Amino acid sequence: MTFPRKRVVRQFRKRAPATSVRTGSRADDIKRSFLDNLFCGMGRLLQAATLNDLYTALALTVRDRVLKQGVHTLETYTEQDARVVAYLSAEFLPGPHLANNMLNLGIMDQAHRAMESLGIDLNKLFEQEEEPGLGNGGLGRLASCYLDSLASVEIPAIGYGIRYEFGIFDQIIRDGWQVEVTDKWLRYGNPWEIMRPELAFDVPFGGRTEQWTDEQGRQRVRWVPETVVKGVAYDTPILGYRVGTCNRLRLWKAEAVDSFDFDAFNHGDYYRAVEDKIVSENITKVLYPNDEHFEGKELRLEQQFFFVTCSLQDMIRVHLRLKRPLDQFHKCWAAQLNDTHPAIAVPEMMRLLMDEHAMDWDTAWEVTQNTFAYTNHTLLPEALETWPVSLLGRLLPRHLEIIYGINHRFLDQVRARFPHDSQRVSRMSLIDESGEKYVRMANLAAVGSHHVNGVAELHSELLKQYVMRDFAEMWPRKFCNITNGVTPRRFVARSNPPLAQLLTGSIGEGWLTDLYKLRELESFVDSTGFQEQWREVKHVAKQKLAGLIEKRTGVTVNPESLFDIQAKRIHEYKRQHLNVLHILTLYLRLQRDPQADIPARTFIFGGKAAPGYFLAKLIIKLINSVAEKVNNDPVVSDRLKVVFFPDFNVQNAQPVYPAADLSEQISLAGKEASGTGNMKFSLNGALTIGTLDGANVEIREEVGEENFFLFGLTAEQVRNEKERGYHPRNHYEHNAELREVIDFIASGALADGDKGLFRPFVDNLLISDPFLVLADYQAYVECQERVSTLWREPRAWTRTSILNVARMGKFSSDRSIRDYCKDVWQVQPMHVKMEAIEPYSQGG
Repeated sequence: MTFPRKRVVRQFRKRAPATSVRTGSRADDIKRSFLDNLFCGMGRLLQAATLNDLYTALALTVRDRVLKQGVHTLETYTEQDARVVAYLSAEFLPGPHLANNMLNLGIMDQAHRAMESLGIDLNKLFEQEEEPGLGNGGLGRLASCYLDSLASVEIPAIGYGIRYEFGIFDQIIRDGWQVEVTDKWLRYGNPWEIMRPELAFDVPFGGRTEQWTDEQGRQRVRWVPETVVKGVAYDTPILGYRVGTCNRLRLWKAEAVDSFDFDAFNHGDYYRAVEDKIVSENITKVLYPNDEHFEGKELRLEQQFFFVTCSLQDMIRVHLRLKRPLDQFHKCWAAQLNDTHPAIAVPEMMRLLMDEHAMDWDTAWEVTQNTFAYTNHTLLPEALETWPVSLLGRLLPRHLEIIYGINHRFLDQVRARFPHDSQRVSRMSLIDESGEKYVRMANLAAVGSHHVNGVAELHSELLKQYVMRDFAEMWPRKFCNITNGVTPRRFVARSNPPLAQLLTGSIGEGWLTDLYKLRELESFVDSTGFQEQWREVKHVAKQKLAGLIEKRTGVTVNPESLFDIQAKRIHEYKRQHLNVLHILTLYLRLQRDPQADIPARTFIFGGKAAPGYFLAKLIIKLINSVAEKVNNDPVVSDRLKVVFFPDFNVQNAQPVYPAADLSEQISLAGKEASGTGNMKFSLNGALTIGTLDGANVEIREEVGEENFFLFGLTAEQVRNEKERGYHPRNHYEHNAELREVIDFIASGALADGDKGLFRPFVDNLLISDPFLVLADYQAYVECQERVSTLWREPRAWTRTSILNVARMGKFSSDRSIRDYCKDVWQVQPMHVKMEAIEPYSQGG
């Protein structure tokens, strides 16, 4: 984040014209700016331009208007000496930028008219945009919602991450199986980013450390690395909604310090001539390499350290450029660690302060601990990141020394606070010494941060009671809850324009910046006319999704049926297979009695499985095998349809959330930290069937128990069940309908008689069933019958749908950010003036 000095700012303002011909907001202004970018910026004729040419020209046109606010934002932050939030995340899933920026600027209608006057379909340009797949799912999307909200509530902020050349894979379905295809999101370039080649930092790896004495006689440590790569900054502007604030997302790309060895080339060694370039660029080549192998683990650690050190060096650069004392760094910056991926920032901050800036340990530790806050996103033990000491010591030798130093001092505090409790000391240690030594990154993040937060009330309580109980007992005030939220701009205004128009026409447009205003909808819940409009909005969304489903899968679905949707990452704990068991239960009931009173349903799945996660990929195969069986059975095909909607990402999700009648949030209680898909579905009028897990608990509290389909064991009941010794086969043997479904899968009926295909799936359920699918099966089936009962009463269903939307005010990411500002960061909003944009032509 480059801040010009105040004198430079004043000179710029003297020179800069009050208005610019490049940033007019009327339709004719946008048209002329578009043609200027197409002709002068790209050298293209309108008549010969490709769809991508047209998209790029319009993106540059919108970017001009966004960047103007970006410059004013930097000026304001510099002049008012802002405290800045630095959001460190290994993942960001911003989604397409074009439409979102138009929405935030308020020029959507003008852009439509401008393109229409040139014979261009704006929607085609929206579809042309490649989505940056810089994350796996909820974690990256949450980070992007927070960047949107930071700008929209006018908080000085910058996001830091990695510019992966290849993002999360594109998913295709072949013979029912997931097939991963390289995500080439940069193949046509990225008009939204600005490369900053002069903004680059050295990133060392490997080597050794040396003791030395400086001129003041102080003992110092010098890291002598084996290799050094370079991190280069790429900036993407993040504009707030109808405000002057435009923050930025700064992503780092790895490059070689010397990209070409001319001497090796002259000696005929052509590979060695470019070897450094290839090896260095591998660090940011792909999102999250498969870490089943040692090389994958090493590369992942390299990625994490790479972006963390670039970001911290950048923050220190800005701080010193503004002539601020380094021992006051924490008063100027609030750095948020989004999960444990950036946790290596704690020892790296210590290294930079001590080794590079000669700060003593105690002062460096005070600065470090008061700079960072840590968000925990998981209760799954296997997801709490650890690194082998041998790997970390070989790759980052200085950091291992610092971690041991932190651990030594920290454990002395633990022993003083809890004397004679060696087991507690062992649990809280940053080093797991129970076998091969590992560094516990969650422990490191907790020790090195001033606050630790969970992301839903239940998650935060379970975090304090179980996962990080020792730390919460030692520092109870350090722990807090910040429930996740989503941005209504993208997930209603952009994803569901008909609903947004109905809301605005009924209660005004204030809900887009204050979601609690949706409460005003409650006065309309029993209005016959409003209910008809509500149902029409939902029907239009379902027709749109039905068309996309037929186009992409060849399956024809009935928009009049109940759209029952489960769209999220494929994982056992999210229990897509419980949903499948219910589908087969209905299927077998209809086989026995074709006249059974079962309302027509369309079951829609979406989500990606990690490439190395066999059982998750087998669940995708099972879903598609069930779809093939059900959709081609004339007895049931007009009552039941099953669809797997491929390549679920932000762009493909936008038509899915508005179309859902029922949202499946059925993870095992105590496993989902929060979930945000549940919020997006509810905000678009879907009713939720779910367990008391993650943010489901709070959604149910907000919308009302009577407006939420609850089933299943609680988190406490799950623990009790496992402590007693869980035997899934008991449920199989004592539930005839469940046994029939499991036997049907095991029989090979879904695999052309191959009994072995789904045997691992069946064995997993009958032998271990780690996520208690069979224990919750009967309650889930009975709850689904309550869903069918309400669906038969359209007025009652619509009333419940309206109330779900009306009571979702808590789940805006704007509220989450305000909570972080108040409870964690101690940062205040800073108003950035929106410059008046005068058109350079009349009309529009």
